[in-house]
Amino acid sequence: MPKIYQVDAFSAEPFKGNPAGVCLLEKQMDERLMQQIAMEMNVSETAFVLKIQDGYKLRWFTPVVEVELCGHATLATAHILYEEGLLQPDEQARFHTRSGLLTVSKKETMLEMDFPVEPEKPVDAPPILIRAFGAQPVYTGKNRMDYLFQFDSEKLVREMKPDFHMLREIPVRGVIVTARVENGGYDFISRFFAPYAGIDEDPVTGSAHCCLGPFWQKQTGKDDFIAYQASARGGIVHVGVRNNRVLLGGRAVTVIKGEINI
Repeated sequence: MPKIYQVDAFSAEPFKGNPAGVCLLEKQMDERLMQQIAMEMNVSETAFVLKIQDGYKLRWFTPVVEVELCGHATLATAHILYEEGLLQPDEQARFHTRSGLLTVSKKETMLEMDFPVEPEKPVDAPPILIRAFGAQPVYTGKNRMDYLFQFDSEKLVREMKPDFHMLREIPVRGVIVTARVENGGYDFISRFFAPYAGIDEDPVTGSAHCCLGPFWQKQTGKDDFIAYQASARGGIVHVGVRNNRVLLGGRAVTVIKGEINI
């Protein structure tokens, strides 16, 4: 029977950060069954990982759909592979995914993911999207997966309560909202809303920082950031922009171990 784990990613302690399911496959699994397991886990993403010749094949499913890229579930998967002794501390995790080859390495107390940049371009957002947030962004962009809204107030981002019913009408993976941090501690904050993909608000979104990193690099001229995703659970992401790649660093902790009885 496949082993299943729940890992809190981008956190050093349980019940914070972003919970992800990690399913260790012994053989190929039917796509419909993977979607059913993700629905059963009912966390924002469940990762399915299978050993292959040159690393691992990795796929991610929300309770509703398969997604192209997911940071926190990748971090959670690497954490399990190291913790269970399937990878040694000096080995690099190599994941073959729908977004290409992704790697994860141990860096002292953190795991560091090497992801592609997902830069946004300026766009005019659908009016229903602006109405859903009840506030006018100072900048609107979009990449292949998400919209990005920059607001001029950290407080506004932290207290935002969007209309999820309206957001479900927009055929896009999600919407990133972000602002500068006004009183130090972090370089910028963000939140991520994805009702169309079955997740009203994702607690900590690694893949969103593939867009946020290059965006704030353009805004500030900096290459390295400490970012905070200001969901109810909250989480810290270390971000480094390196040409067409983004390094995402964070910690993780296992909270549940079990087997799938199928």
